[in-house]
Amino acid sequence: MENHGEIKGNILGGQKVGAIYKNTIFGIYGNINDISKLNINKQNEIEVASREETTLGPAKILCTLENGGIRQFDIEIKKINLTNNEDNKSLLFKVTDKELLEKTGGIIQGMSGSPIIQNGKFIGAVTHVLVNDPSMGYGVFGDILIKTSREVK
Repeated sequence: MENHGEIKGNILGGQKVGAIYKNTIFGIYGNINDISKLNINKQNEIEVASREETTLGPAKILCTLENGGIRQFDIEIKKINLTNNEDNKSLLFKVTDKELLEKTGGIIQGMSGSPIIQNGKFIGAVTHVLVNDPSMGYGVFGDILIKTSREVK
């Protein structure tokens, strides 16, 4: 059984909430001028883990499927490159969640940027899928994202 798909989003209303200043291999960065327009629940904030806190084994990715709101899906961290500051392939993970595998086959277009959570902390974000095995993906460390965001200001 082969599953393929993508996640699509829409920009509605045309309201400006900020400005983008930098587009890097680690993501798009800028400033938000009016956070109230984004409908963000600050009670969902979590701590960013240092890369040294990241371990092999169980973790979660957060993403939205079928307009069902944000959900957690099980993954397993298979490889960690603690010294990687050069590209966005610091973490290698495998999707282990049966529902996600049944619905999408693994990582699909549109999941880039999905948060990776381990032990209740943000450890990174999804960046790539392995073309020959969509159940496998790469992630970038959260600390690189924070460091890059500070350089934008």
